[in-house]
Amino acid sequence: SLLCLYFYFSYSFQIRDLGVELTCPLSLCLHGSWVGYEQANCKGEQFVFEKGEYPRWDSWTSSRRTDSLSSLRPIKVDSQEHKIILYENPNFTGKKMEIIDDDVPSFHAHGYQEKVSSVRVQSGTWVGYQYPGYRGLQYLLEKGDYKDSSDFGAHHPQVQSVCHYWDYKHEPLHPANLEEIISNPQSQRNSLIHLFL
Repeated sequence: SLLCLYFYFSYSFQIRDLGVELTCPLSLCLHGSWVGYEQANCKGEQFVFEKGEYPRWDSWTSSRRTDSLSSLRPIKVDSQEHKIILYENPNFTGKKMEIIDDDVPSFHAHGYQEKVSSVRVQSGTWVGYQYPGYRGLQYLLEKGDYKDSSDFGAHHPQVQSVCHYWDYKHEPLHPANLEEIISNPQSQRNSLIHLFL
């Protein structure tokens, strides 16, 4: 199946940090799975988007830290099986917690009270959250090794809940910067991202 992302400029909220000054608000309508970033080139705070509509910036983040969305890329869904190992210290050392095909709304409730400084995703795609109950900053964890919390975008090794991510298989697409889409919408034709002004 194909991934589609539609931007509708409406009267929902104001977005300013796209490298150009926009006075019109933005609304998202999505098909497929995407990760959005606060900064260009897939940097900064992460926002995981599933199929659906996001009429206001606070409908995609619970951190209340930013209302900026500057770059996007499709989520890589590895497999239907999910296995992740969380480590207390960088470089996969210290106490660890192994999770297989399960969501964990609170590490503390499962007896793991340590920080999460490194992660090994052996299969599947996961979303880590700063606080219990899937709240706070989000961290997309795709298959691979994250030797330090900064490797998955965290400024501090604070991850307190995690859920495995299910979605359709899709063709890989390239990351897209919103600045480029706004300045030259035709350049993003291959990534199936549509901008309506």
